[in-house]
Amino acid sequence: MAAVIDHSRAPVEQPRVPVAGRARRARGARPRPNLLGGLGGWLWLVVIVVPIYYIVIGSFKSQTGYFDSNPLLPTPEPTLENYATVLDNGFFRYLANSAVVTAGAVVPAVLLAFMAAYPIVRSRSRVAGLANSMFLMGLALPLQATIVPIYLIIGELGLYDTLLGLVLPAIAFALPVTVLILSNFMRDIPRELFESMYVDGATNWTILWRLVLPMTRPALTTVAIYNALGVWNGFLFPLILTQSDEQRVLPLSLWSFQGEYSVNVPAILASVVLSTLPLVVVYVIGRRQLVSGLTAGFNR
Repeated sequence: MAAVIDHSRAPVEQPRVPVAGRARRARGARPRPNLLGGLGGWLWLVVIVVPIYYIVIGSFKSQTGYFDSNPLLPTPEPTLENYATVLDNGFFRYLANSAVVTAGAVVPAVLLAFMAAYPIVRSRSRVAGLANSMFLMGLALPLQATIVPIYLIIGELGLYDTLLGLVLPAIAFALPVTVLILSNFMRDIPRELFESMYVDGATNWTILWRLVLPMTRPALTTVAIYNALGVWNGFLFPLILTQSDEQRVLPLSLWSFQGEYSVNVPAILASVVLSTLPLVVVYVIGRRQLVSGLTAGFNR
């Protein structure tokens, strides 16, 4: 007798969802908003924007109107008198001095650090390891602890109250962190590239300039801008190692608007705005390389 099959009890096969459909469904899921992180980001934005806003609107107020009005409210009668005062008090001379000191310190520091980082990364000798240790020790030395020896050395060399006397210490303090960043960046270059160039008969000098230089360009831009910010805004070295008005840099030029019994605050704010404009231009030009250099290694 033929067996009777009850098809009503047979398991019903569920339709299979394609893998692509599940992937689209997963991608379509809305992530949970990070409220705490968003709130922290907005608070940090306020902390950064409010001082900039205060400086900009204060630079357009008159000296009497600055003290008579709310410092956070724009003036109904803006004036350019403060900028004219700053420009008439030797601003361009101070700007030229700052540009000379910054370029004279950053270019040699980055170049020397670039050539020093290559043997530290590629060589396994004790000399390279000792050099790396010396640079790391330089990171532990605070600038304030060395100001007296630097003052004596600069005086013995006859470089007191000269721009060269500001350039040499700036180079020395920029080298340790620059070597550290560049050496870490060079370690991420694949060894196969070095070996292929060695097979083709390239020397270390050729590899350095034709392989390492193009691949470390984001890191070079990053350390150059970082060191330029430090030298441009430096105050302690110019204060100790210079004396005359002809050798003053922009941070010291703010003293020109401070009297014995009064301070021209709007003029100081206008000087700060003018001093910041060159840095903004440099950032706009090199922002892509700067961002790629700061984020290098996160996507690897």
